[in-house]
Amino acid sequence: MLLVNWTNTMIITVVGFCIVFVILTILICVIKLFGHVMAPKVRKVKKIPVQQSTNSVREEEDEVHIPAIHSAAIATALHLYTDDNHDKESYILRINKVARRYSPWNSKIYGLNQLK
Repeated sequence: MLLVNWTNTMIITVVGFCIVFVILTILICVIKLFGHVMAPKVRKVKKIPVQQSTNSVREEEDEVHIPAIHSAAIATALHLYTDDNHDKESYILRINKVARRYSPWNSKIYGLNQLK
């Protein structure tokens, strides 16, 4: 007869589930921490007042930031410009038949059930 100690079995099961959930929460925290550390930091534009004859405020930028829409437009324009140099013949698919030599690998005459 098979005797099972159910209290030990339940303790091992609960401890196992707890370990899995604790490790998953630690992994989630580590991944979020990497996301915050590796995220690009964009500096804001500083406004430095400069005394001139007209008392205007001059803006100095620490970092040049191009919006994503403008980057996509520039990349598309460059792609279309450089791609225009080639003719459209490279887009044509040609299928050529290749003469194959005889190979007995799939020949039916070499089957396993040959009658003599």
